[in-house]
Amino acid sequence: MTIPKEVKQTLVLLQKSGFEAYVVGGCVRDFLLNQEPEDWDITTNAKPKEIQKIFSKSFYENKFLTVTVKTGSKKPKLSEVEITTYRSEAKYSDKRHPDEVRFAKTLQEDLARRDFTVNALALSVAEGMAGKVIDPFGGQDDLKNKIIKTVGDAEKRFSEDALRMLRAIRLATTLGFKIEKKTTEAIKKNSIWLESISKERVRDEFLKIIMSERAAEGIDLLRELELLKFIVKELLENYGVGQNKHHIYDCYTHALKSLEYTAKKSFNMYVRLAALFHDIAKPRVKVGQGLNSTFYNHEVIGAKMTFQILSRLKFSNKDIEKIVKLVRYHLFYYNVGEVSDSSVRRLVKNVGTDNIEELLQLRQADRIGSGVPKAEPYKLRHLKYTIDKVSRDPISVKMLKVSGNDVMKALKTKPGPRVGQILDILLSYVLDDPSKNKKATLDKEIKKLGNLEDKKLKALSENSKEEKQKVEKKQDEMTKHKYWVT
Repeated sequence: MTIPKEVKQTLVLLQKSGFEAYVVGGCVRDFLLNQEPEDWDITTNAKPKEIQKIFSKSFYENKFLTVTVKTGSKKPKLSEVEITTYRSEAKYSDKRHPDEVRFAKTLQEDLARRDFTVNALALSVAEGMAGKVIDPFGGQDDLKNKIIKTVGDAEKRFSEDALRMLRAIRLATTLGFKIEKKTTEAIKKNSIWLESISKERVRDEFLKIIMSERAAEGIDLLRELELLKFIVKELLENYGVGQNKHHIYDCYTHALKSLEYTAKKSFNMYVRLAALFHDIAKPRVKVGQGLNSTFYNHEVIGAKMTFQILSRLKFSNKDIEKIVKLVRYHLFYYNVGEVSDSSVRRLVKNVGTDNIEELLQLRQADRIGSGVPKAEPYKLRHLKYTIDKVSRDPISVKMLKVSGNDVMKALKTKPGPRVGQILDILLSYVLDDPSKNKKATLDKEIKKLGNLEDKKLKALSENSKEEKQKVEKKQDEMTKHKYWVT
């Protein structure tokens, strides 16, 4: 891992102008872990107006002493670099934003205000070379030991900004680190303050946990540190609730196992959230105990609960609609030879063709979460084949660029068998050579066919129907081969 030239050039320009300048924060952490940073941040003792004098292509539109510099790079992550003046912060009345932001005189002061030791790191870069790491709070040791720990007193850090509690869990989850004891105790003690944070900010951190490789571990850590009840309290209802003979895990563990599989397969956000929520209503509808307990209508109630959860967390209407559909229809029934094509068509219509692949991914996660060894058995592959088959436009004369009316108009005739026979023959021409499916070309063929005797036209029509059946059979064989079904 090397520091990008765009970042080095920015640092050098600040230094040549007589100011201190360092790469700082999470990007230094990622750099030391040999991971590519999402963005690069710089801190300096230069004031915002002084920074703008050095960088003409920049803008300053915030209250946090941060100037954004346009580097001209074609790489999206490096097209802009944020430069922030050393700062210290006063009281946090709203548990999120400082009442005021003040200039600090030294880098040490600036690092002291940061959340975790692994983020309170700075890196000096001299012209043509990388310098040393500035680490006043032992962040490098915590990186080595894989520890998340606050800078200074944990309770003070969390009382300043309650979102830091959620960020601690997100960092532990994404990095595969542990949260040290005093920090975990402070999170539990101050967890209620998460309610003071905007739902949008909570949603964003929650999503980062969901989209990590260790998503299930992150959700369980939220539960252990008593933050889950302020994000998705409904999920706690599932904890320890036993299921029936079709499952080897309780409802909560099943949800985590399903989510774990989606993360392992790198499925998208919609499938991951649907996997976590698909059985969320089971405790509310459970009847009976033990192996024969039932959960009738849990998918319908679960869809309503999912709508409420996602709305509360300020997800977009588009995202909510998609995830709710996946939860609502995750319990579809399919057995080879039992379910008709028309039933599969109804499923496709209800879920939407754009959501079918994600629904099948959810079904795989549901299966693995239930403790079965195979995510995609034969019948699920056969369902994919059937969906593919029923979703294709049927081979018919409707595919043609001409209609029966065009035939009658060209031949100056009335409706009758000859019109249908001509369309059948034209279809065979187009199946053989799709480039012929143009109105001008087909109009010419209509006139030629119109001169044939009834007997000849009928014979050609029958041959055309046989050709159509051959094409349909070949398509079906190719689709079956695609999904390994017979």
